[in-house]
Amino acid sequence: MQANCIYEGVYLLGTSLARPVIARGMMDIVVQEDCQFVSHGCTGKGNDQVRFELAFYALQPEIEVIAPWRDPVFYERFAGRAALLEFAAQKNIPVFQTAAKPWSTDENLHHISYEAGILEDPNTTPPADMWKLIADLKNTPKEPERISIEWTKGIPTKLWIHPAGTPAESSTAGEVVTDAVEIFLTLNALARKHGIGRIDIVENRFIGVKSRGCYETPGGTILRRAHVSSIGPRTWYTELS
Repeated sequence: MQANCIYEGVYLLGTSLARPVIARGMMDIVVQEDCQFVSHGCTGKGNDQVRFELAFYALQPEIEVIAPWRDPVFYERFAGRAALLEFAAQKNIPVFQTAAKPWSTDENLHHISYEAGILEDPNTTPPADMWKLIADLKNTPKEPERISIEWTKGIPTKLWIHPAGTPAESSTAGEVVTDAVEIFLTLNALARKHGIGRIDIVENRFIGVKSRGCYETPGGTILRRAHVSSIGPRTWYTELS
């Protein structure tokens, strides 16, 4: 948020933020268990293989990485998601994806992403039941809610949720949230309710191919818009509608 980071003009980097955190946790276990090898399930066509492996090597330069999706023996046996789902069903391995919902998801506190499967065709409209976090616009409240956010050195430090009808200058009225995580969770809940934070884009991957990605980033969308708009006074005021 401090740097107003954004990719392709719209994507708020929800998955890229998570990978170094996961990698750090893995490297902690590497040290604890005195491991020589780690593995990941990233495909050879995506960005995550780069994110994970650069983080692994930065934290533990001597580690060796096993990447099955770059091993011909593996990907010739499992040519794609359908083959993996079939194998999981045969072995009674519980997985979230199904043949009816054959897309990949990645969820964390910041966002959820959807890609692959039927989404690889840009002419395919994402089915309504794919979206998990944010309400469809036709199901959002007709009345707006008013909020203010105070920033300190690029970090949101106070959130006001104002009673209905409160004017902008009454920034001290209403519920106040000051804990960093609670500010984020509260904005997540507000944005989800008001249909804020969905995007559907065809983006450029690090290795040079294009990929269709659908993302839901509720609270993060409000925060970035607020920070970009907070030129002058440190407090940003808006209506969610």
